Amino acid sequence: MILFLAARPVTAPPVRPAPRRRARFHPLARFRPLAPYRRIFAVPGTRAFTAANLLARLPMGMLSISAVLMIAGSRGSYALAGAVTATGLAATALAGPWTARLIDRHGQSRIAVPATALATLGSLSLLLCVHYGAPDWTLFASYAATATTPNTGGMSRARWAHLFRDDPAARHTANSFEQAADELCFLLGPLLATLLCTTLVPEAGTAAGAALLLTGVLLFASQRRTEPPVTARTASHSPTRSPLRLPGLPPLLGTFLCTGAIFGSLEVVTLAYADAHGIRSAGGVLLALQAAGSGAAGLLYGALRPGRDRPGRRFLRCTAAMAALMLLPPLAATTDSPAALAAALLLAGMATAPTMVTGMDLIQSRTPPGQLNEGMTLAVTALLSGIAAGSAGGGWAVDHLAGAGTAYAVPAAAAALALTVTLLAHRARPGRRVPAP
Repeated sequence: MILFLAARPVTAPPVRPAPRRRARFHPLARFRPLAPYRRIFAVPGTRAFTAANLLARLPMGMLSISAVLMIAGSRGSYALAGAVTATGLAATALAGPWTARLIDRHGQSRIAVPATALATLGSLSLLLCVHYGAPDWTLFASYAATATTPNTGGMSRARWAHLFRDDPAARHTANSFEQAADELCFLLGPLLATLLCTTLVPEAGTAAGAALLLTGVLLFASQRRTEPPVTARTASHSPTRSPLRLPGLPPLLGTFLCTGAIFGSLEVVTLAYADAHGIRSAGGVLLALQAAGSGAAGLLYGALRPGRDRPGRRFLRCTAAMAALMLLPPLAATTDSPAALAAALLLAGMATAPTMVTGMDLIQSRTPPGQLNEGMTLAVTALLSGIAAGSAGGGWAVDHLAGAGTAYAVPAAAAALALTVTLLAHRARPGRRVPAP
């Protein structure tokens, strides 16, 4: 009996698991807005090319207003200053896509540096012509030479698209950051240009903008490890068709054109409204609130994961929100209260950045990898053309409608037109992805 008991295995009594504590749910536990941005900037080389690109991109908010202040201060004519800058804008709309096509074919570092050097020479030529009283036609020729300025924001977006070509969520975050960076440059650029031109000499803004542009592009081009590779050409070296001929891209560019008209008309009408209410110096603050609302919404939009719905449908919703929020400034203008208008502009700006981000996502998905710079430059060209048209339309409305407050109908109409174009394109082509040619 003793031997039998000794032969039996001794088993330990079963251990009961400790009761699990029920974790408390905190509504902000899963909301980590900086986590997506930490993720994309953890990739080696991204911080370096982003810092250099921001330095190169800041002059895009400086050079135009610097040229206006410099020419108007020297020649005493805002009409001449506006005509010169409009000529440069038209030249950029024509030359920009060609510069981007060369970048796609030969690489960012090989094309961006000489193109920027030529644009810098144009800015310096304008400075010298104004300073030494050269004939007016030399101002037009000099400023037209700045049209070779490469699309620095597009080159940065192309790098993100290459690094995260298989990660749509990361591309969405990167595009949101780039849109917020654009808003920051358009917010700080005019302030810096005005400060330099008014406190130092009228030529200081143009000189500083040209120096920042050249330095930033040189530093950006030196970051080779994140540069997208050049797409190999076919054996016959047949020319690639323009992205304008790709299905689904022209309606997107039409929406970008209307969005640019919102920006252009909103700027002119807001400045006129501030002048009419005796707060001319606060006009820049009102516009800064609109840009701040857009930039903050862009950063928040990038921190959120995109939904599972199709990007085309998401773009339609963003455009609809932009059209709805753009009704707030006309309503606030009827109250004759600058404070109400400031709040309306802040809210109205919150829908433009998500629209731009989603639109850039669509352009990247519908454009072949070897034409990304050209496709995004076409979007910028559409924006610039819309800004020019919106500025003209807003100025006409201020002069011919019943007061500057009524002229806020122009950006609201441009937003409604953007929604119409997007809705028609969505119905004709409900979110299908266009294959690369």
